[in-house]
Amino acid sequence: MIGRRTSTTRNIRRLAIALGTVAVVAGVAGCSGAPQGTTELDTEADVTITMWSGQTDDAQKILEGLAQEFEDEHPNVTIELSPGASSTEELLQKLSAGFAGGSYPDISYAFGSWASQLERSGRTSDITEQVAEPDVKWDEFSDAARKTVQPTGEATIGFPAIVDNISLIFNKTVFDAAGVAYPTDDWTWDDFRTAAKHLTDPATNTYGYAYSVSGSEETTWQFWPHLWQNGGEILSDDQKSAEFASDAGVDALTLLRDMAVDDKSVYLDQTDTKFAQLFASDRIGMMTSGPWQLYDLKTAGTDYGVTILPGTDGDHQTVSGPDIWALFDHKDTNREYWAYEFTEWLTSAEQDLRWNVEIGNLPLRSTEVDSEVFAEQAANYPGLEIMAANNANAEQARPTVPGYVGLSEAIADAISQVLQGQGEPGPALEKAAERADAALSED
Repeated sequence: MIGRRTSTTRNIRRLAIALGTVAVVAGVAGCSGAPQGTTELDTEADVTITMWSGQTDDAQKILEGLAQEFEDEHPNVTIELSPGASSTEELLQKLSAGFAGGSYPDISYAFGSWASQLERSGRTSDITEQVAEPDVKWDEFSDAARKTVQPTGEATIGFPAIVDNISLIFNKTVFDAAGVAYPTDDWTWDDFRTAAKHLTDPATNTYGYAYSVSGSEETTWQFWPHLWQNGGEILSDDQKSAEFASDAGVDALTLLRDMAVDDKSVYLDQTDTKFAQLFASDRIGMMTSGPWQLYDLKTAGTDYGVTILPGTDGDHQTVSGPDIWALFDHKDTNREYWAYEFTEWLTSAEQDLRWNVEIGNLPLRSTEVDSEVFAEQAANYPGLEIMAANNANAEQARPTVPGYVGLSEAIADAISQVLQGQGEPGPALEKAAERADAALSED
């Protein structure tokens, strides 16, 4: 199947689950330290590094094969590779316990939303100097991916592991039935609203667009591109206060409110899952989603197309939720050296084609988009190549500050209420900003 994640909600809901334990991670800095190891590098010395992959099934098997290949090329290196926990969501709790006890891996898969908490633990390595080397080709990673592994801008705590973004997916059957021209990559939000209205047919319960009103992170991250494209910001420059209740934010939410309340062209999903099912069965004309959706659409036989998000004044920014390979410091030069070497090797274009692209994720690096391997995947799942190119529009990273979960809940509630006709954009966002500021100040 395509991708490690089979639905948006798995990608989104994990944020709330995982961030429930962030205080534990933040609190271990300065606690029991890791034992002192080798201080002088010896690249020929036998060394064992541990890695928690956060993967299972086919993805884990691919990683095991790659680790074995690296060991074969470097006989003095042993990689103890395991999923690390029964689910990826549980890794943060296990890491925090390991930090407190001085027993934690050299490398671990981590959701990008954990990045600042991991850095605050005092256990991460800083590889800023290494990734600046030309051979690493750091600029091949998207801006959002690079920023996620540099959560405070003061250190680089690992490598990008998985990248994604949301694009506009449209149902050709619904468009054809309504006689509406397919979206193009120069669509504005006015074009988008007009099309959604024309696609909507109350007689057949067909909607032009769908939006989450569950109050989850799904509700929130669908909104960020609207905010950014209008010139708005999520946080202040010092990341201590919410800035989304600006004119840009109000204008963005007003657009969605007008579509949902006045035009009645938006299917409001309380579940975060039903809208995709309705889209697949030709009852919704457009949805914004990512590569994890394509397998289900192909399985359902849905006639769909993909393009970049409609924009404002030529700005077509999207949102990405990159995950990372976090590297940890054990005060052992040899372990740190080989943990870095393996992770750099694993995230190179050659290996990533056999890892992310093989399992159906988007390529980590821009140079992979033109590869034969990715072309074969894109042929199997039309639109995947457009989503890969759309990574260039992921110009800003979703915040990784400790208070983000509270901020997300606050604005998600506001959006949900407004789209259901229970409030006005300006006052709702102002109230949400107050809640967000409180959450940010607590952390």
